[in-house]
Amino acid sequence: QVQLVESGGGFAHTGDSLRLSCVASGVTFFDYAMGWFRQAPGKEREFVAAISTTSLTTYYSDSVKGRFTISRDNAKNTMYLRMNSLKPEDTAVYYCAADQLGTRPTILDDYAYWGQGTQVTVSS
Repeated sequence: QVQLVESGGGFAHTGDSLRLSCVASGVTFFDYAMGWFRQAPGKEREFVAAISTTSLTTYYSDSVKGRFTISRDNAKNTMYLRMNSLKPEDTAVYYCAADQLGTRPTILDDYAYWGQGTQVTVSS
């Protein structure tokens, strides 16, 4: 049974930093490209960042490029999202997801497994 569990969300002020974690179980972690998505109230779920199986390649949405950093530790079955310079528009539920193919890292439908999400709220 594949399980992805996010943690690290919470409240922050503009300019603060948070680090999200996603722990995977029931899956051969290093076989999967991983991604972070987010969904704000009343909006579609959107791509945030993705990382290849070996961490050699990373992808970011334009809205977070330069502020967020995605990483993974295959030995710990864990992926991270370091979020710096947070803005109120970063407020959303953040989801981690796993994709065995990794050919289209920004495409939500390509991800087979999803976590339950962790809330990030940024106030001004």
